[in-house]
Amino acid sequence: MNDPVAAVSAGRYEDSDVFGVDRYALEQRMEIAVELGLQVPEFTLRERGRDRVGDPSANCSTLSPSTPAPGDDRRRARRTTRVAGAIKIGVLERAKSADVRVTESFITIRVILSRTMAQREVQQELSVDQYTLGLVGPDQEWAGTVADGGTIETYTPPGCWGPMITPEFRGGHEVTRPIRVENAEVGDAVALTIRDVEVTSLATSTGSMRERTEAFGDDPFVDHRCPDCGTEWPESIVEGTGEEAIRCAECGANASSFGFEYGYTVVFDEDHTVGITVDEDAAHDLAEDATELMDIPENSRQHPILLYAPSEMPGTLGRLRPFIGNVGTTPSVELPDSHNAGDFGQFLLETDHDWGLESEAELEARTDGHMDIPEVRAGATLICPVKVDGAGVYVGDLHANQGDGELSLHTTDVSGRVRMDVEVIKGLEIDGPLLLPNEEDLPFISKPYSDDELETGRELADEHDVDLLDEMGPIQIVGTGATINDATENAFDRAGSLLEMSEGEVRSRCTFTGGVQIGRLPGVVQLDMLAPMDVLEDRGIAHLVREQYAEGGREA
Repeated sequence: MNDPVAAVSAGRYEDSDVFGVDRYALEQRMEIAVELGLQVPEFTLRERGRDRVGDPSANCSTLSPSTPAPGDDRRRARRTTRVAGAIKIGVLERAKSADVRVTESFITIRVILSRTMAQREVQQELSVDQYTLGLVGPDQEWAGTVADGGTIETYTPPGCWGPMITPEFRGGHEVTRPIRVENAEVGDAVALTIRDVEVTSLATSTGSMRERTEAFGDDPFVDHRCPDCGTEWPESIVEGTGEEAIRCAECGANASSFGFEYGYTVVFDEDHTVGITVDEDAAHDLAEDATELMDIPENSRQHPILLYAPSEMPGTLGRLRPFIGNVGTTPSVELPDSHNAGDFGQFLLETDHDWGLESEAELEARTDGHMDIPEVRAGATLICPVKVDGAGVYVGDLHANQGDGELSLHTTDVSGRVRMDVEVIKGLEIDGPLLLPNEEDLPFISKPYSDDELETGRELADEHDVDLLDEMGPIQIVGTGATINDATENAFDRAGSLLEMSEGEVRSRCTFTGGVQIGRLPGVVQLDMLAPMDVLEDRGIAHLVREQYAEGGREA
């Protein structure tokens, strides 16, 4: 039986290997489709790694139906002429769809414009363990649809170091495929209430980075190339351990873009309450069993950073409190996942790779999912902008611990599981995330008023004949930018738009009832304030604030 549709209909998934698509791919692509003929410039496929038509390991992407301009304009032409929507290489339903014909500089293929059954079916609980190759954006394949009011469970590999040393990646993380949220439309927001963050790795390696300039073009996180044979985003293999272990599958050269300037390896206790750094011998032993100890998921495509076996500052004990470093919604343009932020996004400006941006204005398409804010942990609620229909929630880059600022640019990246509830907030037009952290994570000045404080406040108000604003709620507005100052200005702008306040009022309220905290250097902040509840009511989020800061707070 060589027809995959017939094989699926007959329940004979084992026949799927005759046309190079695994069972998961078939189940995800049983769909109603419109088939189109399309001529695609050959180098569009070659340069994007899409020439392996029918290879299920190739990450499907939209394709350009027009001829890119020659030379340096090819990147711009490819980006601006991409087809909006999910146009996929058409070999995923029928083997005969792989009708590929090369004529001069064009490849003629059959493509499919479709939505899979898995994408259409609304699920009250949705589990996701499929990942992108370092990208977020409307071109990425959906993982499925969760109900408004439903629950998402994810199982994710480490962010940062693993993808950074794996040259196939187009970004610095390995996040989940985007999750469609029922009823979510552009101009809405999605509230993610984080119920649990569980670390599953037993050890990791981290530290400050050293770039290998010969192994990339403009950006070591994005445009990898083999320093010897010049292959872009080369497939790689592992040979031994240490910083020479990641090898180009084509020529055998060291193909990784990164090494450690100063690195260390950490092992965790069974309950993940503390970690301790180890010496050279122990780091080498851990590297020999890197994949298992880091619990790299089956569907992950990264090499585990434990392979590098760094061993600085042995014997140092650190407290653990896991959180999510990159979580949010899909930006309206495709971006490297690690660059979906106002600070890291600066590296995309005026670059010559496929995800380069012409100006700062284009970066406004971001959703600031990559925050590295330690307070984005179990018990917190994160409110995210919706910039594509369906929201496209994604999760990745779990950290076992981190101090404010992430001063070495990287921390303890781990595999883990996240469980969070989802709620659509209609018409809440926000540009970036809002955070309702656990009450214990709020600064003293921004905590909800106690009963004693309110009683004293009423007496003082009566004495001075002024009405007490006793209905106030804590809120944090996330701002990002090239620098901490730029990020703070961005947060001022977002707060003013959300609360319909002048910048002067925002600054004053944040001075008297709040402040600014550093999420990550060089440019992620949280702007704290106690906001009037009647304003939050008008914006449709007062109920979330009340639930978050009811007596005792939300259980983490």
